[in-house]
Amino acid sequence: MNVLNKLHDPALGRKMVGRVRELAARAAERLGRPVLLMEVCGTHTMAVSRTGLRGVLAGLLELRSGPGCPVCVTAARDIEYMIALARIPGVTVATFGDMVRVPGGQSSLERERARGAGVSIIYSPADAVELARQNPDREVVFLGVGFETTAPLAALSISHAAELGLGNFSVYSVHKSVPPVLRALLELGDVRVDGFLLPGHVSAVTGSRAFAFIGEEFGIPAVVAGFTPVDILDAIHMLLEQVLAQNARTYNAYRWVVRDEGNPEAQQVMEKYFYPGDAYWRGFGLIPGSGLFLSDTFARFDAGRKFALKVPAVADPAGCRCGDLLRGIITPADCAMFGRRCTPAGPVGPCMVSSEGACAAYYHYGATC
Repeated sequence: MNVLNKLHDPALGRKMVGRVRELAARAAERLGRPVLLMEVCGTHTMAVSRTGLRGVLAGLLELRSGPGCPVCVTAARDIEYMIALARIPGVTVATFGDMVRVPGGQSSLERERARGAGVSIIYSPADAVELARQNPDREVVFLGVGFETTAPLAALSISHAAELGLGNFSVYSVHKSVPPVLRALLELGDVRVDGFLLPGHVSAVTGSRAFAFIGEEFGIPAVVAGFTPVDILDAIHMLLEQVLAQNARTYNAYRWVVRDEGNPEAQQVMEKYFYPGDAYWRGFGLIPGSGLFLSDTFARFDAGRKFALKVPAVADPAGCRCGDLLRGIITPADCAMFGRRCTPAGPVGPCMVSSEGACAAYYHYGATC
């Protein structure tokens, strides 16, 4: 049986569940409480929820969601800027679908679109470049939302736009880097996490070494994980072994995709087009060096400089606890709005909107998913 078949083998998965439960029981007995692990990545949150792993491990091990959903962590001020861009006559905002429904203070991109604003849903940054090429009389602004996984694609879209000589294409970059937010999370110390399931997609670019500080500086084990049930169970198994051995290292359990040093080509592209700067995160505030901003060389493609809009400071929606959720303080069920005032049909916060949001995952698959 090859590796890919093993990753989807139900019999192997059942055996691994049994072994993980045994280790979790031992670790919980030692700690005097259930083991608390954080799945950083929103894709992991959905995978864990869809497969029912939370319920299977309940009472012994709790999987808490973290700040790994790029739509969810986009700050309210950036949402307002995006909405303001859409209101400019002659501008088309090109965005992935999730961002359209994220509520701002008084509006959303979806509402602006209904009022006649130019808001186009695309599936890749290349689509935004093509939109600009086909509509030379309109300014096309691509909303660059994501982590290290998608930033290189945004950079390549700028390269392509430059090759085509497009003067009507720009990027509003709210791309963010994951290692700084995990450092901020650990320094805040709001919740004691016994181990981290690290994002496989991000780590494919950054490399697993980018997260070595978690064990070296904070004494907490971490494992880069893939996304099948077997992948996730394997990573949890590795974390529990470290908890029991009182070890704290960052391991790479996704070696067929992730290298310790990451992807040098993608890293070089990001270094060429972006520079790290202080960025606002929902739930965290300003995190030093966590944002990816377009370098001066590509200033003509920077929507933030091209339009230089001033937007009012906007607080998160009253009663919304997305910030606490992203810091791992609560689960969605702990929010009084969850499933009542805040539903996929009428979301109050972005964690219910995004396809990688923890609230959306709990709502669709159940609170013990």
